[in-house]
Amino acid sequence: MSKINKTEVKIKIETEIQKTEKQISEYTELTRPVEPENAIGRISRMDAINNKSVTEAALRNAKEKLLKLNIALSKIDDKDFGLCINCNQAIPLGRILIMPQARTCVNCSR
Repeated sequence: MSKINKTEVKIKIETEIQKTEKQISEYTELTRPVEPENAIGRISRMDAINNKSVTEAALRNAKEKLLKLNIALSKIDDKDFGLCINCNQAIPLGRILIMPQARTCVNCSR
């Protein structure tokens, strides 16, 4: 991968890290325990609990993505950055820009 592409990818990774950290803080706020309140009925409380479960899953995914992004950022200067970990073929720049945490090419990710 050329130096220009690595700079572009590094900027993309740093931007994604910032967005993901913001998502994590929002999801963390939304996953606080659902308190029983007199103002909401039983169905509304059940709906709030269901929404909390969905948000907890999104929080787990965001934390996993952040971990992978940080790993990608730490490995950006490695000689094998941008190569698929399975087949050692170059991962297309478009895939890296869309999913900077990707460590496999499209064929190997199937």
